[in-house]
Amino acid sequence: MAENYLLGLDVGSSSVKASLVCAETGRVAGSVFFPQTEERIVSVQPGWAEQEADWWWQNVQRSTRAALERSGVEGRQVIAVGISYQMHGLVCVDACGQPLRPAIIWCDSRAVPYGRRAFEALGQDECLSRLLGSPGNFTAAKLAWVKENEPDVFRRIHHILLPGDYIALRLTGQACTTVSGLSEAMLWDYSTESPAQFLMDYYGFPSELLPPVMPTFGDQGRLTAEAAALLGLQEGTPVTYRAGDQPNNALSLGVLNAGEIAATAGTSGVVYGVSEHAACDPQSRVNVFAHVNHQALTKRLGILLCVNGTGILNAWLHRNVAPDLSYAQMNDAAAQTPAGSEGLSLLPFGNGAERMLGDRETGCSVVGLDFNRHNRNHLLRAAQEGIAFAFKHGIDIMASMGMDVNTIHAGHANMFLSPVFRQTLADITGASILLFDTDGAAGAAKGAGIGLGYYATPAEAFRSLQRIDTVTPQDNAPLRRAYDLWENRLKNNLQIK
Repeated sequence: MAENYLLGLDVGSSSVKASLVCAETGRVAGSVFFPQTEERIVSVQPGWAEQEADWWWQNVQRSTRAALERSGVEGRQVIAVGISYQMHGLVCVDACGQPLRPAIIWCDSRAVPYGRRAFEALGQDECLSRLLGSPGNFTAAKLAWVKENEPDVFRRIHHILLPGDYIALRLTGQACTTVSGLSEAMLWDYSTESPAQFLMDYYGFPSELLPPVMPTFGDQGRLTAEAAALLGLQEGTPVTYRAGDQPNNALSLGVLNAGEIAATAGTSGVVYGVSEHAACDPQSRVNVFAHVNHQALTKRLGILLCVNGTGILNAWLHRNVAPDLSYAQMNDAAAQTPAGSEGLSLLPFGNGAERMLGDRETGCSVVGLDFNRHNRNHLLRAAQEGIAFAFKHGIDIMASMGMDVNTIHAGHANMFLSPVFRQTLADITGASILLFDTDGAAGAAKGAGIGLGYYATPAEAFRSLQRIDTVTPQDNAPLRRAYDLWENRLKNNLQIK
C-alpha cells in the first residue's frame, strides 16, 4: 500500500523550501529549496525592500517538483498542503488575482511614519487594548503608504494579501486569509475578535479589501488543475494549513501552550513565547499576534521579539569579509577568539527599522575596533555575540511583560548551527536551549496533517520530533562584562541617532 505524504511550503525572503513528510512516520522524504543562492531583495530607495510575488510562485513550483523527483514520491500520494510564509508583507492584487505592484516585504521601513501617526491619532489606550500594539510598520501601515503615494494602484486593489495568502491564491484560485494573518497585519481587533474596522476606518480602507477569513487549520481550498499540473500534484488536493513563519516555527517545535518559547535565527532573529493573557508592551517594542491555535474563548497569543539583523549580518560578512570561508569555517574562526571579542562590539541593526528600538533605523555599528589588536576572527565573533546580545536585550523586554524565558526550543539550523552563537545566547540569558531536527517546511507539512484531520491532536503530529542537543548555560563573567559594554554602546548609539 502506497504511503501518504504531506507537502510543506516555507516561503521566505531568501528562498522557498518544499518538504515532503511521510504522514505515518513523520519522516522527511525529500526537502529542496530554490533559488540555491539567496533571492534578491530590491531596494530602490534607502529603507525599502520589495520582491516580485511571482518569484515566490516560481520557486514554489521548482522546489515542489524537485522534492517529488528526488524523493521518488508520486504526486497522487500527497494528501494535503501546508504553507508557512514571511510575515508582514503586502501583496496588492486586482480582481483577476494579479499583483498590481511588487510586494512590500517585512523589512521595508517606509511605512513607519504612517503607523506612528495612526498610533498618535487613535491613542495609546485604544491601540494597546484592541491591537495589543502600535500599527507600527506592519501591513496596514504599508497599505496606507500605497494609498497616499500610489493612488492609481490603490484604486485598482481588489484584495490585499499576505505572502502566504498569495501563494494559496495561486494554488487554489481562492483569495482568503486567517485570524493569525490579520493579526500580523495589525488588522485584528482582540476586543471584538474580528477585523479591526476602527483602524480600517482611520486609514480610509474599504472593508472589501480584506479577503474572507478562514481557520488556520482546515480546508482553505483545493488545487486547481493548472496549479496541480505546474507542481506535479493531483487536482483537488486540499490546502489545509497556513501561518506566518514565526507562529509556524513555534508549531514546528511543538510550542503551543502558555509559557513555551521558540526561537529562530535565519535572515532575521525571533524569540516567540506563547501566552494566554492579552499582555502588551506600552512602548510596542515587541509584538503580539494570534498564535496558530488562538480561539476567542481559549486565547493563545504569540509574544514576538524580532531582531531584523541576524543571519543577514552573517551573510554580509561572508560576502564582504570572509568570502574564502564557508559558514562552518566562519564559526570555527569565531571560536578562535575569547568570549567578549577583546572589547570589540557589533550592533547588528542594519536591516531596516528595528521594532524593539522604537522603529528606529540606526544601521549597523562596529564599536571599539583596535587596528593593532583585532583581526577578522574578532569581527566574526563580535557579530555572533552582538546578535545574541540583541536577543538578550529583547528578552528583557519580554520579561517585563511577565514572560519567563527559562527554556528555548530551536531548530538546529541557521545561526543555531554555530556553537559560539548558541552558547553565548544560553550563557547571557541563563536559558537552556533545546535543539531539534526540524524546520519550517516540515512543520507546515505536519500542520497540513492537523488541518486535514489526519492527526487527532498536534501532539500526535509531532510525536516523531527528536531533540538532538541541549545547550546548558554556564557562568561566564567575561561575557557578562561584554554584554554590559554592548548595552552602554547601544544606548550611546541611540542617543547619537
